[in-house]
Amino acid sequence: MTAPRHTAVVGGGLAGITAALALADRGHRVTLLETRPRLGGLAFSFHRDSPAGRLTVDNGQHVHLRCCTAYRAFLHRVGGAALAPLQPRLDVPVLDAAGGRAGRIRRAALPVPFHLAGTLARYPHLSTAERAAVPRAVLALRRLDPADPALDGQDFAGWLRRHGQSDRAITALWDLIGVATLNARAADVSLALAAMVFRTGLLTDPGAADIGVARVPLGTLHHTLALAALDRAGVTTRLATRTRALRPAPGGGWHLVLGTRGPGAENPAVRELTADAVILAVPQDAARRLLPAGAVPDPERLDGIGTAPILNAHVLYDRTVSRRPFFAAIGGPVQWVFDRTRASGARGGQYLVLSQSAAGEEIGLPADVLRERYLPELARLLPAARTARVVDFFVTRERAATFAPAPGVGRLRPGPVTRAPGLHLAGAWTATGWPATMEGAVRSGVAAARAAATGLLTPDRHSAADSAVDSIKETT
Repeated sequence: MTAPRHTAVVGGGLAGITAALALADRGHRVTLLETRPRLGGLAFSFHRDSPAGRLTVDNGQHVHLRCCTAYRAFLHRVGGAALAPLQPRLDVPVLDAAGGRAGRIRRAALPVPFHLAGTLARYPHLSTAERAAVPRAVLALRRLDPADPALDGQDFAGWLRRHGQSDRAITALWDLIGVATLNARAADVSLALAAMVFRTGLLTDPGAADIGVARVPLGTLHHTLALAALDRAGVTTRLATRTRALRPAPGGGWHLVLGTRGPGAENPAVRELTADAVILAVPQDAARRLLPAGAVPDPERLDGIGTAPILNAHVLYDRTVSRRPFFAAIGGPVQWVFDRTRASGARGGQYLVLSQSAAGEEIGLPADVLRERYLPELARLLPAARTARVVDFFVTRERAATFAPAPGVGRLRPGPVTRAPGLHLAGAWTATGWPATMEGAVRSGVAAARAAATGLLTPDRHSAADSAVDSIKETT
């Protein structure tokens, strides 16, 4: 009996976990290698001692939508779907810090596009004329094909203006959604990616944009439950293990040079691992360093895929200041605010997190400067915050949280297959058709696993492998 082929997956984020599970489900022997001492990539949790006890803190607020079918399937696969429930129906409070008005983006039980017609007609943050102009852009978006290469080089803001959208409409409506999903403002976004996001989330199915928020720390989903699922699947997971080099092995396959650091070790212990195939599920700069010469055409193009930061400000009040689980804000620097009191384990008071995407102008500012910027804004948005005492304030920063969705980025993103036999790529930055989201990461892992399975199995088992690997995308 032939021994199972061995695949090494480098990177323990969502893309790598997905690829490892998919291949293990097909009978592959899989080793998952992760540099950090935990899984989850850039969607993780850590502990912090605070006046409200020991908090479990998410590095950032990662939400998903009902249309994120691959990520929902991932949650089911690891046993965490019930811990990240979806809204029964899209409902987002939108507060205007400057004008003091409150509105909502809420869908009705009507077919597309009428499911949003009522809420847009009453949206208080636009003038009557601006509200009347929105359907023009919506109908034009429905006619766009996100796969059209001609859209990739255009910017979203210019397209919106050509379709009757004012600067205020772009800020108060289109960027309200786009910045959170694309991590860039409309002027800095490829029209192809913007069309994909708005068409998929708002113009395909009435419930596509219903929001899912984890009731538990992200580390529970992406480390604890994921690690248990990997163990059950028979995957060998090696944490705190850096892949330092990758080179072809004589006779086929790949040698990976590893560096591991154990507790108290002064120097890394260098080891080697040999595998029949490798999936590099790492950020684009790490992939660029590890890729052997000739593995991808024009490897310099990977250097052209920029990154974009996300900043989170964490505020612990001595009392409850908001009854909403989350809300969006306009008219000031605050973007989205989430109540993470229960999920964090905070005892007493309320723990709010400000999620600030496209944070290039703020990412390097000291915490005390950000405190002076955000706390008065929260007081403007939340009257109860004006008399509450702030017992803790801190900031988490991801300077390279996502790839930058700039015009032209589509032509730079590689697919999962390289020119090197048995070497594949995964990660939200690869050519998934999605922006840098948890959904995109999972889809990339599925695609890389399919490519690895196809390359390692004989042709008469090709279709069976594709079907089995695709099973991780099963929707529920």
